[in-house]
Amino acid sequence: MCGRFALYADPVTVARALRLPPPSDVWQPRYNVAPGTWITGVLRYSMDGDPLFDEIWWGYRPQWAGHSGPAPINARAERLDSSRYFRGAFHKHRCLIPADGWYEWMPAEGGKQPWFITREDRQPLFLGGIWAPLDDDTACCAIITEPARGIAKQIHDRMPLILDQQSLEPWLDPELTDRETIRHLVHHLPHERLTHWPVSNRVNKPVEDDPALIEVER
Repeated sequence: MCGRFALYADPVTVARALRLPPPSDVWQPRYNVAPGTWITGVLRYSMDGDPLFDEIWWGYRPQWAGHSGPAPINARAERLDSSRYFRGAFHKHRCLIPADGWYEWMPAEGGKQPWFITREDRQPLFLGGIWAPLDDDTACCAIITEPARGIAKQIHDRMPLILDQQSLEPWLDPELTDRETIRHLVHHLPHERLTHWPVSNRVNKPVEDDPALIEVER
């Protein structure tokens, strides 16, 4: 799954990776991004066809579900095309969530040990997501998860869908709606590029948010 992540990369670095101009509102580094908060995503298109940075609510609920509908933070990749709750967004409302890494918890003696998973080269990750409109021209989202691969599998059986550089543009293309075409054009970041290390249990508390959270727990 993906229930907590970090985004502390300079916005210019993230924008450069997406071949976009920097966002107008520069975000502050966040080392403990929790569900039920506004997060940075890339989902909308400007008049000239370019994707734009936007703030989106992490907790997906399509408008037709009403206020009592569930608001999952993750959407399983295996169900995107078969679930009524996710199908429309998968075909028409895909998004990217930039992150520097995410946290996962491994069973350990005396409780669960959190780990931080990131790229070996420390470049930003781009997580695949889906979004739905909210009131007042805002949006909500869920991060897509899939069976864990590589080192991530050592910690948890699920991981976020991480896209490689060549997949970012087709993933955001609103004209691309056929599932098989999407699968043909969109590829994972190779799992060999990921690394991980144990971190402090302080990350368990969403109010904790500082650079020391991603340091190796000794």
